[in-house]
Amino acid sequence: MNPAVSLRRSIGLCLTLTSLCSGLRADVKLPGIFSDNMVLQRDQTLTFWGWADESEMVTVEFQGQKATATAFRQLPNPLSRWQVKLGPFKAGTTPASLVVQGKNRVERKNVLVGDVWICSGQSNMEFPLLKSADAEKELAVANQPLIRLFTVPRLKAAEPVGDLRVAWQECRTPGAFSAVGYYFGRDLQKALGVPIGLIGTYYGGTPAEAWATRSTMGLPDLRRDFAERVEKLRNDYGGAVQKYNAEAEDVKKKGKRPTTPPPKAPVMPVWLGSELYNGMVAPFVPYGIRGVIWYQGEANADRAAQYTLLFPELIKGWRAAWEQGDFPFLAVQLAPFDKGRNRALEQITATPEDSDWARLREVQAQTGKAVPNYAFVVTTDVGEKDDIHPNRKEPVGARLALAARALTYGEKIIASGPVFKEQAVQGEKVLLRFDNVGTGLVARGDKLTGFAICGEDKQYVWADAQIQPDNTILVSAATVKKPVAVRYGWADFPVVNLFNKEGLPASPFRTDNFPPPAPAPVKPKK
Repeated sequence: MNPAVSLRRSIGLCLTLTSLCSGLRADVKLPGIFSDNMVLQRDQTLTFWGWADESEMVTVEFQGQKATATAFRQLPNPLSRWQVKLGPFKAGTTPASLVVQGKNRVERKNVLVGDVWICSGQSNMEFPLLKSADAEKELAVANQPLIRLFTVPRLKAAEPVGDLRVAWQECRTPGAFSAVGYYFGRDLQKALGVPIGLIGTYYGGTPAEAWATRSTMGLPDLRRDFAERVEKLRNDYGGAVQKYNAEAEDVKKKGKRPTTPPPKAPVMPVWLGSELYNGMVAPFVPYGIRGVIWYQGEANADRAAQYTLLFPELIKGWRAAWEQGDFPFLAVQLAPFDKGRNRALEQITATPEDSDWARLREVQAQTGKAVPNYAFVVTTDVGEKDDIHPNRKEPVGARLALAARALTYGEKIIASGPVFKEQAVQGEKVLLRFDNVGTGLVARGDKLTGFAICGEDKQYVWADAQIQPDNTILVSAATVKKPVAVRYGWADFPVVNLFNKEGLPASPFRTDNFPPPAPAPVKPKK
């Protein structure tokens, strides 16, 4: 054989074998959360992970630190997972590259080290910057490359998802990103001077149970309320279908036709437990984070008693998943909203009413008693009577940033409005004391509004409220001679004006523990 022909054939065979082998080899891969432009959490030991061939050695290098791991088989995933730990790293504004080396080399560029916050919840967290008040003015100056954005796609999933096909972006044109998240990150970056990473994972109209971990939803009380209820609906329907089919078969054997209709399928819950955690949180656990800001509750407002357990357990579940300790969790109280009833303000304020939205706000305020490292911000002054999505989001983000600066970063600042502390009945009046009065209590207007008082009959009437020189408040009403309790801002759409001099609104509260009123009986249709 011609030597040249033999050589060409040998080369061709080698190329073919190389091609076949490379087709069998899986490249080292990183999840989407590790992309160009990302922010890595400062001052923590960080977990890096990805996939490769089984037993492949993978080395990760960043800012002079290296770590190597062997990929291990993780069924049912066809690829093997590897995981290493590096850090801690100091915050810095100079970009660096993350290099991952296995059988192939992966480089992630323009990486910063700073603080990473998750922005999660339902529609008021999802509400985009481009629709917020003064959006045009803000977008003109929103080119802030030291802030990085990662927006998680909407996804319901029955099982935890392993990856997301999305990447970090520099904050250049953030109009589609969460307005609350953006304003929070903007103020935090300005105050701290370090890069800020914001992970936006939100979905309008969603209840808290969809965001909870599977272990949380497996708790006995929550399983009874959610999973067992669904199972019962399915089992009852299955039993009804079997019974119908058996009876229909007997009728047919007698030469007759069934006259009763088949059973109707039950109306199943729109959202099942953990679906959004699985699809929109699990894929980036345990990426290093500083904390979470949370704006959710509208979808659970008619179940405040249940939220008393569900919300703290959701927080505990996220913290357990990250194995990063009790990281800060900052929540937004529900904004005022009259549920689209189109009532005039005079109708709303005619008589004090009970309110499921007020009860949900109460749970949000008291969650700090159930979990540590928690704070909430008040939005009584930025709601819209007939719009569940108020567009004034800058104050919300700003207050969350204040809360973070005080709770997380230890700044000695006034970060909260007045919070009810205790009451003392003094004859025909009730004296109220507050925490977080700052440099003093003030009424924005001629006199305080939104206070109601009741006697032993538990019938609330509007009250007169007066700020005292020692920053207490005296509450009374001419028709209530023996007062028992006081409420403030206890309404779907509270009309209130108590602030501290730092400009932060007081949280709605009640001093009673009366149960919610029984639902009105349903009138039979004529």
